[in-house]
Amino acid sequence: MKIYRKALIWALGIILCALAVTSLSGCGDSSAQSSSAGKSNSAAATEDEAKAADGLSDLGIDPGKVGVFPEVKHDKKNSAGFQLEQPNDGDTIAVIHTGMGDITLRFFPDQAPKAVTNFINLAKNGSYNKTSFHKVIADFAVQGGHCGSADNNPSGTSSYGGVFEDEFCDSLLNLRGAVSMASTSKDSNGSQFLINQTSAEAFKNSGGWTALSNNWDDMKEQLKSYKKSNLLSAFFDENGDKLLNTSAVPENVKKLYEKNGGNPSLDGAYNAADRGCTVFAQVISGMDVVDKIAASKTDKKNVPLERVQINSVEITTYKVNGGATPAEK
Repeated sequence: MKIYRKALIWALGIILCALAVTSLSGCGDSSAQSSSAGKSNSAAATEDEAKAADGLSDLGIDPGKVGVFPEVKHDKKNSAGFQLEQPNDGDTIAVIHTGMGDITLRFFPDQAPKAVTNFINLAKNGSYNKTSFHKVIADFAVQGGHCGSADNNPSGTSSYGGVFEDEFCDSLLNLRGAVSMASTSKDSNGSQFLINQTSAEAFKNSGGWTALSNNWDDMKEQLKSYKKSNLLSAFFDENGDKLLNTSAVPENVKKLYEKNGGNPSLDGAYNAADRGCTVFAQVISGMDVVDKIAASKTDKKNVPLERVQINSVEITTYKVNGGATPAEK
C-alpha cells in the first residue's frame, strides 16, 4: 500500500524504528501462517486487560471486525520493571555462548510460559547450536536463533513443530536487554528471538515519547480516513505493528523507557491492533556482548558481513553467590 508509506515519510525516529522492526522481525507480514490456539474469538477485553484497543473503538472502529481480539495478561503480582531485578536463587537461567562472548538470560515462565518452554526445549535439544545472529541493527536489536528451513517458515521451527500464539503481558516490556520472540505477523512465533539493544540515549535521540505520540496521532488520522473504506483491513495488514497507542501507556512505563532505553513500539500490550513481540526473558549479564554484536558491520539487509555464531545455549540455575550479575538499570 504505497499511499501509507508515503504518508509516513515525515515521521522521524519512531518511523525509522518501526521500519527497522519490519526489517528485523517482519511484524505485519500477513502472508505468514498464524495460529490462534488458546485465543478467544471475542472482541471484548476483560477489565484487567490493557485498553490499547479502546483507541480503535474511540475512532468508531469495531476491533473484532478487523481481527483484533486482545488477550493481554494483567500481572497483579509484579509491576512493570520487575524484569530488571536480580533472579532468585535456584531460578532457571540460560547462557548463550557466542563467538563474541557469553550472554546470560533470566526467564519469565509465569508471564510467557509457552515462549519460555519453547526456548528451553530448543536449547536442550541443541537446536540453537551453530546458528547465528543473522540480522543486527545498531541502536535497535540483534536477532538470531533460526532453526529449520526458511521455506514457508520465516520465524523458524518452534519446539512445538509449528507457530504458536503471542503472550503479551503489561508488566513485561521491550526494554533494553529484554529478549523477545521475533515474528512475521500476529501469533507467528517460531524459534527466532531478538534482544533489544536501544540505549536510553538512542531512545531520546529518536524523539522518544514525543515521536511515538506523533506517530499515534498520524495513525489515528489515517484510520479515520479509511475506517469506512474496504481498504481498512489492508491498512491493518500494512500498519498493524505501528499502532502503539501511547494514550494507553502508563506514566511509570514511559519513565522506564526514558531511563533504560528499549523499543516500546514492540510492546503488544499497548498496541491497538494486538501486534508486537512477546517478551520472555531478560539479559542479566553480557549486554556488552550484545552491544558488540550490534556494532557488527552489515550489508544493506542488516546481515553481518562476518558471521556471529551462537555456539551453544546452556540451561542452568542461578546462584546468588557467584551467579550472574544484576541486570542493567
